[in-house]
Amino acid sequence: MSPEGLALIGPLGLSSLREAGWSVDAVGGLTLGADPIAYAISYASANTASPIRAFTVRKETKEHGTGKLIEGPYREGDRVAIVEDVITTGSSALRAADAVRQAGGLVAGVLALVDREEGGREAIEAKGMRVLSLVTASAILAASS
Repeated sequence: MSPEGLALIGPLGLSSLREAGWSVDAVGGLTLGADPIAYAISYASANTASPIRAFTVRKETKEHGTGKLIEGPYREGDRVAIVEDVITTGSSALRAADAVRQAGGLVAGVLALVDREEGGREAIEAKGMRVLSLVTASAILAASS
């Protein structure tokens, strides 16, 4: 959540989505890990021809107020990229994707900051979604050696 991290991750995430050909209306995922990444990507897209909105998926439906599971400017019919800080088992991304689908959205795939290479990518891909990661755990370990 540092300014330097957001300034790096936003444009990197945005360019990864565009290079993959994922034309999305919005990005978001399960709170809290996905939130700063989604907001950074949305902000990085603000002055482009195709701005991307950000949303948050709650872990549980709110008991008061709007009672929504998805908060933010998400719209039914949106094509979205689910974002994750770290993929380990893939369960958070799968929960977020299910919430989006139940709310009438289309999931282009999952964009992760880090793939820990512990089976999460395979679990997500087994559900028919593509996975992009900005870096893998093995690449981080190799760079630090």
